[in-house]
Amino acid sequence: MTSKTSPRWRQAVVWLHVVSSVAWMSQALALVVLMSLTLTHAAQAPAATSMAEELDSVLLAPMANVSAFTGLLLAGATAWGFFRHWWVLTKFVLTLAQLYAGIFLLSPALRESVDTATGTWVQVAGTSLMASALAFQAWLSVAKPWKKTSWSPAAKPPTAPTWVFVAGIGAPAVDVAAGIALGYPLPAAELVMLIVLLGFERRRRRRRARRPSARSPRSAPAASSPTT
Repeated sequence: MTSKTSPRWRQAVVWLHVVSSVAWMSQALALVVLMSLTLTHAAQAPAATSMAEELDSVLLAPMANVSAFTGLLLAGATAWGFFRHWWVLTKFVLTLAQLYAGIFLLSPALRESVDTATGTWVQVAGTSLMASALAFQAWLSVAKPWKKTSWSPAAKPPTAPTWVFVAGIGAPAVDVAAGIALGYPLPAAELVMLIVLLGFERRRRRRRARRPSARSPRSAPAASSPTT
């Protein structure tokens, strides 16, 4: 299965993950500046809150979706896996926490700020925490600290075939185009792709469990005759 994998397509997904992650972090920093401006310059608060809400819905949310999707795809489609290494598992947990916090806490708060034309220190702290978490995840990707998890399988899982990485480029492109047309982010193709990937990973594990061991049992060495 590894021989059918094109390194260029896998590297393209890595490139997309890095670019979208940097964009996500830089836009989170821009939100920190804009929401801080609402507290220090009251006259500029209406413009700052409007720009912050537009930045969040038009740029930050799509980039966050693409970054999370490509990160999950690279974990599930390569030998790294989701739960084999502590640094990958930490990134996985942080990514999900940031996505849900952004969807259910940050975005509604930014829309409310547009209506009231005011910002709060909680919003500044939240956007700062998001940018800091992304910077920490970037360090994890570079340093790859800590050991493997205790439940890490001994066998190294194979890399997925090329079509998985091709779809990993196509799905974000479709979703970003759909989001531009609809006016709001819609990670539908990415979600479908993740479901397909999880199903593929489950089937791959079943095949590996059913496959007999590649090592043939060696015959026991003949007993040596006693020496005098």
